[in-house]
Order: sequence, then structure tokens, then C-alpha cells
Amino acid sequence: MTGMSLNDLSSLAELVSACTIITGVIFGIFQILAHRTDQQNAIAANLCQTFANTELSSAVNLLHQLEDGAGAEELKKRGPEFEKAAVIVSTSFETMGLLVYRRIAPVDLVMELAGGMCASMFRKLEKSIQAKRRELNQPSWAEWFEWLALLAPKYKKQTTSVASRVSSWRR
Repeated sequence: MTGMSLNDLSSLAELVSACTIITGVIFGIFQILAHRTDQQNAIAANLCQTFANTELSSAVNLLHQLEDGAGAEELKKRGPEFEKAAVIVSTSFETMGLLVYRRIAPVDLVMELAGGMCASMFRKLEKSIQAKRRELNQPSWAEWFEWLALLAPKYKKQTTSVASRVSSWRR
């Protein structure tokens, strides 16, 4: 008899089954990786849109007029638009800080996009943030903003400057 035996058919079925499972696992891994890439791209796009927001841009522009360490009294003296700008900046960077801490947003992306601005804004608002914490009896007010701002200089020391990277690309 030249046909396949029942044992041969059984072995072939097991081989086909094993190949199907392996193919499914490989496909699943690629799907998970593609999903993570899609999520990171969506996060990057959302972060970029944050800075395209005219309200945040206007707030940052307004607060750049302040000296570093401006207190709550200085904001109040300058008017409600400065107080509102401080809240907009604080809550925007607070959100980014939490996203970085939770590893939802990649730290390198956030630092390259906004690390310097975050550190600069925190230097200007630190005293007013401390006053807000006391006023509201809420020690956690803008804590992720502070964390992100304090991380920025450390991150900057670990990376090369944009100018040096760009000049190396031109070579």
C-alpha cells in the first residue's frame, strides 16, 4: 500500500497545527508592536497639538514677561490674565508630567518638544505655585509640572544639543 498510514496523517496534522499556532503567535506579536507604534504616534500628535493651542501659546508668551521666581503677588498685580496664564501653563505641564511618569508619553519626546519651556515656566512660577499650594491647602498642586521641570535639566545633560545633532547630519 502506497498511501499514508493513520500515524503519518496524525503526525502531519500535528505539524500543520503547530505551524498554525506559531504563525498566529508571530502575527499577534506584530499586531501588538503595530498597536504600540500607533499609540505612540497618537500621543506625539496630541502633544504637538497641545503646543499649537493658541491659549497655551499666549499664556507662555505672556508669562515670559515675568522675572524668574515671580510670586503670587506679582501675578495678581499684573492682572487676571497673568493669573489665568499661570493656571493654563501649570495644568498643561501637569498633564504632560503625569503622562511621562506613567510612561504613556515617551520622556525623550516630551523633553525634546517642551523640556526647556517647561523648566523656564517653572522657574518663573515656582513661588506662585508654592503660594497656591498653601492657599488651597493642596500640597500636590502642580506637582507633576514641578517633577517634569526638575527632570528637564538632568535630561538635557544626558543628551546632545539640537545644534550639535543638526551639524553632524550636515557632514
